Amino acid sequence: MKKYLFLTLLLISSAGAFAQKFAYVDTEYILKQIPEYSAALSTLDVASKQWQQQVDQNFTDIDKMYKSFQADRVLLTDDMRKRRENEIIEKEKQAKEFQRVKFGPSGELFTKRVELLKPIQERVSDAVKQIAKARFLDFVFDKSSESTMMIYASAGYDLSKEVIVKLGYKPGANN
Repeated sequence: MKKYLFLTLLLISSAGAFAQKFAYVDTEYILKQIPEYSAALSTLDVASKQWQQQVDQNFTDIDKMYKSFQADRVLLTDDMRKRRENEIIEKEKQAKEFQRVKFGPSGELFTKRVELLKPIQERVSDAVKQIAKARFLDFVFDKSSESTMMIYASAGYDLSKEVIVKLGYKPGANN
């Protein structure tokens, strides 16, 4: 009887040893506490506002050119009309190109954002990983993102290679 009781207690106490350990962080809160992050955001905000003012000015100039053209249109010859239309079209192309270069998906604002924020975000991520390993955590989630995001997972729980094999493929074949 004592033997069964001892085994039962041993099983119950060891069950917790195999439980997965979870934790969460609030990266938004963490980043707000880092002065370099706030400074980087300010730098980005200043650059963005300057570029937006330039974009607005470009389109204001185009609007003035167009209104002037409309007012003078009846007085212009066909050649003069075409030249002014082409000037307006060219100025509009330049303005849109400037806007794309500054604010596009691979524009200067995006590049500058990556350049300034990525090192800070990597430091936070590294700190989370170090703490997770030190506390023997299996998963760490970020509660600040709209959809819960895992920012650390113990490699032992990665089933990706098993899934690839189960699907009949060789892991690492298409790197």
